Amino acid sequence: MTGTRPAVRVVELPVPWIRDHMHEALAIYGLAMGYDSSVVAGRYGYAMQHTERPGFRAVGAFAATPDGEELVGFGYGYVVAPGQWWHDQVRAALDRRTAKRWLPGAFEVCELHVHPDHQSRGLGRQLLHALVADVPHPAALLSTPDADTKAFRLYHADGFVDLARGHHFPGDSRPFAILGARLPLQPGA
Repeated sequence: MTGTRPAVRVVELPVPWIRDHMHEALAIYGLAMGYDSSVVAGRYGYAMQHTERPGFRAVGAFAATPDGEELVGFGYGYVVAPGQWWHDQVRAALDRRTAKRWLPGAFEVCELHVHPDHQSRGLGRQLLHALVADVPHPAALLSTPDADTKAFRLYHADGFVDLARGHHFPGDSRPFAILGARLPLQPGA
């Protein structure tokens, strides 16, 4: 049948699986973010370290193929804490009151990416909701390029609010927005 989309399933990923397939996941990260291979290669060590952080959780989206299935999207996160690079960057970007209200005990949506060939089908939303479903934390935080992108619109549509805009992380010339949402997320909020 022509014009049909292959079935996609979204599942929680065991830590050993994501560690064994991190190169595959980061290839999707590079394509989705528009990064060249050197940036993607430099991310590998950090991503592997992230799997050891408290509260680490990962999800993956798999599309059916003639030979089985392939990873077409993934997300992971963990509990933010002082001393972590992202936490400390975000802490410096937020005013004191906002940081005190949002950072303690928050779950960072560190990575959430869908292969460009599979975008605009609701897969990002499925991954986001699967990632933060039932996490025992008061809020989810993330950073995303500060532009009118599909991802930015998705986060706002699902209850994320602006905590800071126009923030520049070292190593990336683009401005980023830092967003937060109280948990649990409300589907299609």
